[in-house]
Amino acid sequence: MKVPAIISSAVVGAALLLTSLLLVPGAQAHHSNSAFYVTKVITIKGVVKEFKWTNPHVWVILTVDDGKGNKVDWKAEGRPPGILARAGWTPKILQPGDVVTIDLSPAKDDSASGLIARVTKADGTILANAPPPTE
Repeated sequence: MKVPAIISSAVVGAALLLTSLLLVPGAQAHHSNSAFYVTKVITIKGVVKEFKWTNPHVWVILTVDDGKGNKVDWKAEGRPPGILARAGWTPKILQPGDVVTIDLSPAKDDSASGLIARVTKADGTILANAPPPTE
């Protein structure tokens, strides 16, 4: 066995590994639901300011009256678009100006944010956070 051949193979292997690490983006880390009180659900009602149909989670930004005459923007985090699409959601299902009610698990840091349990549109349409079970 020739030493230069072993060294050449090692160099080529290292170069290929380095190239693959530089060219292939890493997987995005996923967070848990630990930032939310998942055993508690509150209800907020307001006007959709923005609906973001993005991975890894959709977002509904909702302007809510705080009961003191002030408007507060709530950030409601939904599930991934692929799951919500199977539950009947679409990228255009919520539009700025829509009045909705959102049941959500509030954030533990007391910020105006939460994890969506369901969204109810003004016409009574319920947008669940998961597709119906299959038989």
